[in-house]
Amino acid sequence: MGAREPDLRVRNPDWMAEKLLGPEELALLGDHPLVAALAQPYASVAQQPEMLGGARILIARTRFIDDRFTAALDAGITQVLILGAGFDSRAYRFADRLRSARVFEVDQPDTQQAKMRRVINAVGELPRHVIYLPVDFRHDDFGDALARAGYQSDRKTFAIWEGVTMYLPGDAVRDVLRWYAGHAPPGSTIVFDYTYASLIQTLQNVDVAKLDEKQKQGLARFRRLTAGEPWLSGLPDKGEAEFLRGLGLELRSTMGMNSAEAIERYLTREDGTIFGSFTSTDQQGYLILEAVVGG
Repeated sequence: MGAREPDLRVRNPDWMAEKLLGPEELALLGDHPLVAALAQPYASVAQQPEMLGGARILIARTRFIDDRFTAALDAGITQVLILGAGFDSRAYRFADRLRSARVFEVDQPDTQQAKMRRVINAVGELPRHVIYLPVDFRHDDFGDALARAGYQSDRKTFAIWEGVTMYLPGDAVRDVLRWYAGHAPPGSTIVFDYTYASLIQTLQNVDVAKLDEKQKQGLARFRRLTAGEPWLSGLPDKGEAEFLRGLGLELRSTMGMNSAEAIERYLTREDGTIFGSFTSTDQQGYLILEAVVGG
C-alpha cells in the first residue's frame, strides 16, 4: 500500500512487494483492513488513516534500511547477509548494484522455498548473486552453514535483520548479535528493528477491560496474527548502546517508527501533509537501529 503512494517524498520504495504477494500471504492477514483496502482505489484508501497504520510503519522501516544499504553499497560493500530473509526484496531491487556482490539469504526452509517460487514468478529467474541458505534456527548452527556456503568472515559485511528480533527469546537475539560481532570485520554494520522489554510486558499483561472498542479490536487482531509466533523479547528500555556494547557492537543510530525524525524524514509529503495523518509521540515502542562492529 505504501508503494502506491504517489508522492515520492513518502512512497515506500519496495515496488516488488506487491509482485511477491500471493493469495496465501493475503490469507495470513485474516481480517486486517489492509486486505480489503488493496482492492480499492488508492485515493479513497488514503483518506482513511486507520487503513494506513501498517503501511506507515513499513515506509519508515523500509526507507531507514534502504538508506543504510545504499550508503554501504556506495562505500563498496560486496557481502550482504539477510537473516530471516522472508520476502525481503533488496537483492532484486538493487540487483544492478549487486552483480559483483554475494547476498546470503538465510531463512526457514519452507519460507525460503515459497520465496524462491515468488521471485521466479516476479523476475523470471533466481539471480546468481543470491545464495539461498535454508536454516532452521532452532536446530541448525547458522554460522557453520554460512561458512560452508562461502561466507567470508574477513570481508566487510552489511547485515539486515528485519521483523525478527521480537519473535525470538532474548538469549537467541544476543547469540546472533554476538556471533555477527565475532564473524564480521570491524566497520561491518547490522540494521535491525526491535521493541522494548516494557512493551512486551504490557502486551502480556494488558487489562483489556480498560481499552476502548478500537483498541480492543486492534489488540485482538494483533494476538491472532501472532498466535503461532508471539512477541517474546525486547531490548532494555532506552539501553541500546550499553546492550550492544556488551556484545561487541557500537550503536550508530536509532529511530522510533513514530518519532519526529521518522515523520520529518520519511512520512511528510511535498505539501506538508503527513502520511496516515498521525503526529509523532514522545514514547516509542517500536524502533530500528544501525550498529557497527567495533575494534
